[in-house]
Amino acid sequence: MSNLTLALAIFGGLVLAAVVGYEAMMSRRNAPRQPDAVDVALDEAERALAAGGDDVEPVLHADPNKVQGSDRHEPLFDPDLPAPSGVPVPTAERRGGLDPLIDVIAPISLDGLASGDAAIAAMPSTRRAGSKPVAIEGLNEHTGQWESPVPGQRYSAFQVGVQLANRTGALNEIEYSEFVVKAQAFADAVNGAPEFPEMLDEVARARELDQFASAHDAQLSFVLRALHAAWSPGYVQQNAARLGFVAGIIPGRMVLPTSEAGLPPVLGLAFDTQAALADDPAQSAIRELSLSLDVPQVDRAEEPFRRMREAAATLAREMDGVVTDSDGQLLRDGTMDAIGADLEQLYDTLDGRDLAAGSPLARRLFS
Repeated sequence: MSNLTLALAIFGGLVLAAVVGYEAMMSRRNAPRQPDAVDVALDEAERALAAGGDDVEPVLHADPNKVQGSDRHEPLFDPDLPAPSGVPVPTAERRGGLDPLIDVIAPISLDGLASGDAAIAAMPSTRRAGSKPVAIEGLNEHTGQWESPVPGQRYSAFQVGVQLANRTGALNEIEYSEFVVKAQAFADAVNGAPEFPEMLDEVARARELDQFASAHDAQLSFVLRALHAAWSPGYVQQNAARLGFVAGIIPGRMVLPTSEAGLPPVLGLAFDTQAALADDPAQSAIRELSLSLDVPQVDRAEEPFRRMREAAATLAREMDGVVTDSDGQLLRDGTMDAIGADLEQLYDTLDGRDLAAGSPLARRLFS
């Protein structure tokens, strides 16, 4: 073999090695980022101890997303309904109930006393009038408080209510008529006499409330986009968990719980459900995720926007991403400040209407 042939062979080998090395480097660079092995090992050890360790008491991480059951909900409106299977019963104090501010209320007078057992037996099979929740409360003979009927208790009066508006719109004439039918049937069963408000007045009130709610219903969303390498589901979950997020009931969703158990989460984080359900999630490539805040559902005292802004900035820094709006426009500090100022005005407006963000009434109205 001549020197020229040998030199060409060596040169060709070097070129081939360089190409292979470059391809390997690009493959590693473009592969979805994976969670840190040390943290994964610690998580697995903690799960193993919680599952089988005799000396470790398991800790229940309450998932507010499970308590909600879905993104649209009427929390604490029907407190006597059983919690879905596998969902922890909220430990938060029950508040709210029927309120003339957002409900049509039909009082039912009785000749004597009615038992809670009889009232429960007379309950309608579905507690909705169209898309609006219906609730029944009794005036407890002993406590003098309105409550959902309880077995073994006796009641001197009842009231049936239907919500004036929610995110599906205002109560209409058909829904009002359905409410009247259900309330009348209940009243007949407990030997009571109902008194219904004028339908046209209540429907007009529902439209006014719906107009107010529609004009003050804020649901914010930030999009976090990968700048270079994509992310694996495990990588996203690991970084979000460091900020306090926990797994939601839907694959690809995490939530940041409130300080009080049983209430809607402060923030939601979501990415591609198909990536989370893939046979090998480690190979799923996620290039964007969303952070969301349902403003009327979360108490102002939780400082949800500040926490949303900080979470977005931290995730973008740690995961090599950028924060944008849904159209892909970068969200800079000036824009964030303006959003925060607008939210403060919104909070003040809701407070002035006795519908403070995070209150039971606000959670029902904006559901």
